[in-house]
Amino acid sequence: MTLGLPNGVSACLFDLDGVLTSTAVLHRQAWRRTFDDFLLPRGETGFTEADYVQHVDGRPRYDGVRTFLASRGITLSEGSPDDPPDLDTVHGVGNRKNALLDEIIRTEGISPYPGSVRYVQAAQREGLAIAVVTSSANAEKVLDAADLSRYVQARVDGLVIVRDGLRGKPAPDSFLAGARALGVAPARAAVFEDALAGVAAGRAGGFGYVVGVDRAGQADALKANGADVVVEDLAELL
Repeated sequence: MTLGLPNGVSACLFDLDGVLTSTAVLHRQAWRRTFDDFLLPRGETGFTEADYVQHVDGRPRYDGVRTFLASRGITLSEGSPDDPPDLDTVHGVGNRKNALLDEIIRTEGISPYPGSVRYVQAAQREGLAIAVVTSSANAEKVLDAADLSRYVQARVDGLVIVRDGLRGKPAPDSFLAGARALGVAPARAAVFEDALAGVAAGRAGGFGYVVGVDRAGQADALKANGADVVVEDLAELL
């Protein structure tokens, strides 16, 4: 095995938030503020960590809004992608979350995980192709801020998902698009994910290896959803 991956794997498909960078924590904060501001004035209970894991984590932004609100029996009109953040539509609520995330990033900044940086650098040295596959529409901004763009040969992000009409995770479409962009078969690519929806997408896509990255104490759930191995830090694979 090279870098903890089976022989024959020639490409790495990394999720971004929670795998390469600590921005997953910032996403959690933005989602909690967005949904609490929506729910609490309506007499609903607040947004919980279980809500995030089950209904939002790893999904494209508007899918997360739909899925979570459906879990509370709430239906909103779709609206349109240019809805203002104060409009109570699926797109408006999603845009409110994105505006909050931008504010939090400006305030708190972005840091890559040191172990992930070491792993990406090692993958580059070994000649493995590298792509980032994320539901975030902010991927380019985050990669640049974390000084990771120079390692990435292909990026499939929230903007590409919308542009190309891809189904979001847990469907495998975005990872399959990442493999195509690198010119490798799924069986020769490894997926790196911290979200349950993400490891499920890797398994559904028939990828050669699925690495679960446990940042939230959910190792068993990552394995149950399709991870071949679970680590707390990518440096463990070196």
